[in-house]
Amino acid sequence: MKKRGFTLIELVMVIVILGILAAMVLPRFIDLTTKARESAAKGALGAVRAAVAIKYASNAAYGLTPLIPGTIEADMFQEGKIPAEVASVSGGNSAVYVTGEAPTGVGEDGGWWYDSANGRVWINHSLYTGW
Repeated sequence: MKKRGFTLIELVMVIVILGILAAMVLPRFIDLTTKARESAAKGALGAVRAAVAIKYASNAAYGLTPLIPGTIEADMFQEGKIPAEVASVSGGNSAVYVTGEAPTGVGEDGGWWYDSANGRVWINHSLYTGW
């Protein structure tokens, strides 16, 4: 009678090979998750900037002053809510912090810095100050 199956050495070798492959592939998937969050944050930042630009154009068309909105409101967006900043550690904060000038140091709370003097918007997290 002939027994079929794998020896212990063969099984260990397969497990070692799978472990090596997983060690090579896993960091790439982790990096893709980070890049996806960054892309989502950039997209939300673009939506906030577009809403400010549309409000500016609307104020200019109707002759309203000031042209630059004083704050970012939810009614400036089609869905009726400010897009969340999804890449921060806090997990999707949509708070807007209004300032009269560019922030010197951003916080760690997520959300948005909005410069009411010139209409610029930044992500309120130190990981993304380059945007």
